Amino acid sequence: PLVAGHEFAGTVVEPAAVHPRGSAPAVRAGDRVAVFPLIPNPDEAINEIGEYALAERYDYFGSRRDGAFGEYLWVPAANLFPVRNDLSLLHAAMTEPCAVAYHAAGRPQVEAGMSAAVIGAGPIGIMTGQWLRLRGCDPVCVSDVDPKKREIAAALGLTAVDAAADPVAAIREVTAGGADVVVEACGLPVTMRQALASAGLFGQVVALGNMHGEFRLPEREYSSILRRELTVFGSWNSKVTPRGRDEWTRVLAHLGRGIDVAPLLSHTPALAEGPAVLEAMHARSGWFNKVVFAVDPEALA
Repeated sequence: PLVAGHEFAGTVVEPAAVHPRGSAPAVRAGDRVAVFPLIPNPDEAINEIGEYALAERYDYFGSRRDGAFGEYLWVPAANLFPVRNDLSLLHAAMTEPCAVAYHAAGRPQVEAGMSAAVIGAGPIGIMTGQWLRLRGCDPVCVSDVDPKKREIAAALGLTAVDAAADPVAAIREVTAGGADVVVEACGLPVTMRQALASAGLFGQVVALGNMHGEFRLPEREYSSILRRELTVFGSWNSKVTPRGRDEWTRVLAHLGRGIDVAPLLSHTPALAEGPAVLEAMHARSGWFNKVVFAVDPEALA
């Protein structure tokens, strides 16, 4: 029973005079910022190398403490990233999932001219596809059962694949025998098997989606991983170190400039509409893709 919301941006109302974690970026009232939602535990040794998300214990806005579905929120200055003036706060609120996509696209060794596929055309899947394309992959296939999501992918220049048919065969045909890089962005046993089967010889597979259900591989499919010499990567969250060369800084530099998140936003309701919108999403009474609440009406400007 806490306030949700871990993907958010906003405007600084009142900077604190002293920051509990020591040195932090200078913050002024009126600054427009995106917020890294993870608050590191100072006792975790892995934080010494900046791998905050890989620690066993940390705090997190929206899941372990009250988050951004409110008008005001106290945030450590070290978690703030400046938002340039020509980027809307609604789009800046996509920094967190876009950084997750950036991190996943950076796990494999990607070279220009490689082929790629993303299993799942949700917002993170499509953003991952855009990052892979920026890294030089061509073609970049994105599969999904939802025709509207495939339309969004195609409109962004990605190769849409109907997952309701035979996505593995389609991806292997488009990529001439199997993709060099495959990212699983759904988190289902069936889609993870599709991701493994869609990879070509020496292919690299990134497990990005949180798995729902028990994942098993038949002996033949497991043997195929060995015989194709696949490499499988795990991907978790994103990195904010070293500051200035971190994933969030690079994401914010590319939002609206190579990475287009506008088509992913299906709804931008006011916060007061939250209960009705969340109930409609839960009941699947309409089509929803990415819903970003405009806590401050000026965010819509």
